[in-house]
Amino acid sequence: MKKILAINPGATSTKVAIFDGNEQVFLKNIKHSTEELSQFDTIADQYEFRKNIITSTLEAEGINLHDISIVMGRGGLVKPLKSGVYKVNDLMLEHLKMGYSGQHACNLGGLIADSIAKYIGLECAYIADPVMVDEMHEIARISGHPMFERQSIFHALNHKAIGRMYAKDNGKRYEELNLIITHMGGGVSVGAHEKGKVIDVNQALDGEGPFSPERSGSLPMNQFLKACFSGKYTQQDMQKMLVGQGGYVGYFGSNDAYAVEKAAIAGDSKADLLEEAFAYQVAKQIGENACVLKGKVDAIILTGGIAYGKPVVARIKKYVEWIAPVAVYPGEDEMAAMALNANMILNKEIEIQEYK
Repeated sequence: MKKILAINPGATSTKVAIFDGNEQVFLKNIKHSTEELSQFDTIADQYEFRKNIITSTLEAEGINLHDISIVMGRGGLVKPLKSGVYKVNDLMLEHLKMGYSGQHACNLGGLIADSIAKYIGLECAYIADPVMVDEMHEIARISGHPMFERQSIFHALNHKAIGRMYAKDNGKRYEELNLIITHMGGGVSVGAHEKGKVIDVNQALDGEGPFSPERSGSLPMNQFLKACFSGKYTQQDMQKMLVGQGGYVGYFGSNDAYAVEKAAIAGDSKADLLEEAFAYQVAKQIGENACVLKGKVDAIILTGGIAYGKPVVARIKKYVEWIAPVAVYPGEDEMAAMALNANMILNKEIEIQEYK
């Protein structure tokens, strides 16, 4: 078996995993303190710091970097592109450094992967299905005003991996199926997958669609507009209302969906209403996607960390299981998803795209 190194930078941690084929043989979630990260002005400035921690961690575990056959980095906010695996090239490195479509820690994935790959003598590193995967139909881009266009920014890596996993489990190919995949984590994305393409999806980065543990979701626009010009709030305040202080944080004071679930079970009427409202909004988004697919839905898939919660899954099911069978794949295992794509590269089962 050939060894795979997978790198997934998050806001305050960096996950590193080694796979031997499809088997995960090492996993470390390296935490970064606020003090450590505050010394850097931009996310790109954290690159050397995080890379050095990764290499020293692997060396301390007795892992020889030169035994690695392929390096995968979490895809960042690059320019919109079609689904697939991409070589990390000079243009991509430039776009990741500058934050072409925005600043996020996932931009570091390709940068670190490229550096390690070159250090151990590999031709290049790879990313797979970054959040900027864009396969939306033109009609889905229409917002309602020509100044604004709907965008495709979602949990593409997990969506695609889970779609392929479901297809394999059911003796099908992902490209043969119509699926509605719902990723429920810190953000929520619900995508209409038509024969292998995500033809419509809510923009999960800024919280379009259902509210989530820390995102407000789609808000009443006139009320939001009045708040913007009330003089009470800065632009940064309003941004935090959308992402960071909305959803469960705003209503319940915590971004822990499990805490809301436990409170609801214990009889907290506010928590019970919030969990029901979350399920209700997710279900409405699923219903929209059923319309996008003209009712031809092979399955509805619930995934992400919140899908571990049986009560919330049951709440969603009661609204949508009349549309299609509901399958549950809890968790958001980006590491396994990267390994899946790496193995397809090694086995020459997938065409490698050029970023340009």
